[in-house]
Amino acid sequence: MAPGELAHSATAVDLAEKDLPFGEVVTGSGRRSAAKMYEPVAPVVPFTVQQLARLDEALTFASRETGLDFSVYLGDLGEETRDGAEKLHASTDDPSNAVLLAVSPAQRAIEIITGQHAYQRVPDRGAKLAVASMVASFKEGDLVGGLVNALRMLSDQAGPAPKH
Repeated sequence: MAPGELAHSATAVDLAEKDLPFGEVVTGSGRRSAAKMYEPVAPVVPFTVQQLARLDEALTFASRETGLDFSVYLGDLGEETRDGAEKLHASTDDPSNAVLLAVSPAQRAIEIITGQHAYQRVPDRGAKLAVASMVASFKEGDLVGGLVNALRMLSDQAGPAPKH
């Protein structure tokens, strides 16, 4: 071998590869190459599974007990929060019989929208009390507790589903 000439020994590469962790190899040029498992980042969600179950239970109970269609929206409501909440309410299955709690934490906005039928059972005074309750809970950092308590207050205000 002449001076300055680079030579690779096949046995040196074979020996080095035996000592490498799974997924790594030494390339022909002597460089080490490693394969890594792709691990997707879990999405950031505002609620734990337990909190979602608690919120689902409160929504189910409120809807079942009153016969009204309760729903919760958490997110941006657009520039005009009331208009954004009203559009969401209008997209429900039965807007006349629906009550929407729309909360936009980033905008510091809470909107409660009631349909024509629902309004007769959940007047503005009841909705204002529910908003005050949510604000108090949200200030303490309890987003789910505020929503659950508001749902309970609104369902209590509406009373049981009318018998036909």
